[in-house]
Amino acid sequence: MISRIIDIINARLIYPIIFKGFGYGSKIKDPMKIEGFKRITIGRNTIIGYNSWIASMPLTGSESIIKIGNNCNIGNINHIYSTKSIIIEDNVLTADKVYISDNQHTYDNPDIPIQNQPIKQCKTIIIKEGSWIGENVCIIGASIGKNSVIGANSVVTHDIPDYTIAVGAPARVIKKYNFKTRKWEKVE
Repeated sequence: MISRIIDIINARLIYPIIFKGFGYGSKIKDPMKIEGFKRITIGRNTIIGYNSWIASMPLTGSESIIKIGNNCNIGNINHIYSTKSIIIEDNVLTADKVYISDNQHTYDNPDIPIQNQPIKQCKTIIIKEGSWIGENVCIIGASIGKNSVIGANSVVTHDIPDYTIAVGAPARVIKKYNFKTRKWEKVE
């Protein structure tokens, strides 16, 4: 009961002030960590599950943004970390334990601990509208096409086209929607 009251106070009074934008009807359930509030925009009626970590930190340049659209459902324990730009369009669904990042640690010098080495900027990420990201998926410097599905446990390191299903590590397209037959068809 107290947790629900805190969620309502945050969503209606606190978050609209501290975020760059926070849409009506949106909720963040007991976050693990939020960094860079003024660089994060969350649309209307979007739910972010508990224990998620959302960070927009300009560690590789002068600007960084995260923009999550309307009517998204971001699962529990998601980790979304931007050093430049991550855009999640409207009506995107992510399962639990999804990692989305537009950067990674370098590991060029074996004499220096990896955590002390520079961060490498990867490509800007856009997860297009209507996509579904399965459980335990990692998306690193790659975009996901409109109404596409990324299967559980996949690692996405290159762009996935619209209307496709991709699985694996690294993820590869296994099906594409055929608008003539109105079916998902295997890709050879």
